[in-house]
Amino acid sequence: QVQLVESGGGLVQPGGSLRLSCVAPHGIFGVGAVAWYRQAPGQAPGKQRALVAEIRGSGSTNYDDSVKGRFTISRDNAKNTVYLQMNNLQPEDTAVYYCKSQTFGIWGQGTQVTVSS
Repeated sequence: QVQLVESGGGLVQPGGSLRLSCVAPHGIFGVGAVAWYRQAPGQAPGKQRALVAEIRGSGSTNYDDSVKGRFTISRDNAKNTVYLQMNNLQPEDTAVYYCKSQTFGIWGQGTQVTVSS
């Protein structure tokens, strides 16, 4: 079973930066779109994860308005990896971040990002 593996989360102060990575061992990122989602703490069970950023096979990207200008999604197909560079992090960015292959509907296990002083 193909699994996506996220890493790079942690605790950071407001204004700080983190870079998340998502690896697909079987190279599925070479096909189609990949996205980062997040789920904030305390959300009601069943509430959908929020789309943060998406990168398509063409390389085009789109972002949620709340992260535009601060977050950058990129991909390295040779390394089967998608990245999310997060700058100027704020407390409201605190969440579990998940990557997903939009084409195959496969999720990772999530990585915790906490922004706090």
